[in-house]
Amino acid sequence: MKIIALKDTIRKDVPIYYRKLYTGVVVIEMSRGPENYRIDFTIEYKPTGQKEITVSFIDKVDYPLIPLNKELKQFIDNLDSGGGLPD
Repeated sequence: MKIIALKDTIRKDVPIYYRKLYTGVVVIEMSRGPENYRIDFTIEYKPTGQKEITVSFIDKVDYPLIPLNKELKQFIDNLDSGGGLPD
C-alpha cells in the first residue's frame, strides 16, 4: 500500500480559525492497482502549536485502517507543511 496523491481537495468553510475541514479523493496504490477513495479530513491546531489530523473514509476500504490512517495522516501533514492544500 502506497499513497500516490490527494486530488479534488476542497476546503469547507468553518468559522473556527484554528480548524480546517477538507474533503477530497485519495489515490492509493494497492496490490490490484491504484484505487480512489473519498475522504474527509480535519487539521486542528492546538494551543501548544501541535497539529492534530483526523481522517474519515466516506467509501468502504478493503485494507487495514490503522496503517492506512497513519500513512495518510503523514501524507496530509507533508502537504500542509509544503503549502499543497487549498486555503
